[in-house]
Amino acid sequence: MRRYLFEDQEHQALREQIRRFAAQEIASHAHAFDEAESFPIELYKTAAEAGLLGIGYPEEYGGSGGDVSHILVASEEMILAGKSVGATVGLGSHGIGIPPILAFGTPEQKEKFVRPVLAGEKISALAITEPDTGSDVAGIRTRAVRDGDYYIVNGAKTFITSGTRADFITTAVRTGGEGPGGISLIVVEKGTPGFEVLSSLKKMGWRASDTAELSFSDCRVPAANLLGPENSGFIAIMMNFANERLFLAGQAVAIAELAYQESLNYAKERIAFGKSLMGFQVIRHKLADMRTRIAAARALTGEVVTRSLRGENNPALAAMAKNASTDMLREVVDEAVQIHGGMGYMRETTVERLYRDARLYSIGGGTREIMNEIISKTF
Repeated sequence: MRRYLFEDQEHQALREQIRRFAAQEIASHAHAFDEAESFPIELYKTAAEAGLLGIGYPEEYGGSGGDVSHILVASEEMILAGKSVGATVGLGSHGIGIPPILAFGTPEQKEKFVRPVLAGEKISALAITEPDTGSDVAGIRTRAVRDGDYYIVNGAKTFITSGTRADFITTAVRTGGEGPGGISLIVVEKGTPGFEVLSSLKKMGWRASDTAELSFSDCRVPAANLLGPENSGFIAIMMNFANERLFLAGQAVAIAELAYQESLNYAKERIAFGKSLMGFQVIRHKLADMRTRIAAARALTGEVVTRSLRGENNPALAAMAKNASTDMLREVVDEAVQIHGGMGYMRETTVERLYRDARLYSIGGGTREIMNEIISKTF
């Protein structure tokens, strides 16, 4: 299996740790999780006890240390060994829910919200997208008006990963005027009067992860839950997006790698016209193209990680990695289904599930078209 050039012995040990957990707790249930459109909530606690939820987060709040490279490697190995994108995404929703708290929260906020999540005792989510404002983050309409020691929040959010189960949600709200300068982030806790999960949304892929539509109706949120100064949330959101796009690129590489491995194994075992599929040049060349595309996307994604570890902030390069990886993924999973033939169209087959899971990656975290806009600003 191909690895990232930045990996050292610590990353390899981390892979072994993740592989054992995913193989034992997820792989044999991957199909069942997908069919049930859920996984046991107890898995959060199990993952925390195995040291997985704290990877990349500060030890002072219950994390196990590390950086973006460790998070990327852990996520990849979860997909490769667990064979469930939905469960990986669901268990990892804190990866977008708590970074704004760590970056802009007070010590009290970090202790209250971050520690229990890394311990597997609570679930966090991030709520940015609204029914009428998808990629247009600066146009969000959910409004929070200060009322003494509270904010009164009104609005709606949609496509929120882990939104059904979350104990608290890091939420983008408008506290000022129009545009990016009027946006803040505030933590809304489960059970707050006026906060309601309207529905658990049915999806094409990522089915094992819950996705919710949320409503805020005169929801009274303590002002103490505001992250950073008022109207400073847009910067935090953009910082969060940069890492999210990197992780999505890494997940795309991992899904493609899994689809390639499944296809390679199938081609070796499947007999047609008296020989294995590997005996046909057309199949070997399909696999060669898949492997080449994966290697190219892995190299670009790895470069983003390397530059990030040097302290270089390059949103355009992250956007390139996301587009290159998601484009590659769609090609690879399509070929994987083709190699499997009729079996590739069956719900019991891993590549069928990966084919559905893959489609979101050029949409989530900012669409392919938005990525091109970010890239074009560097012309």
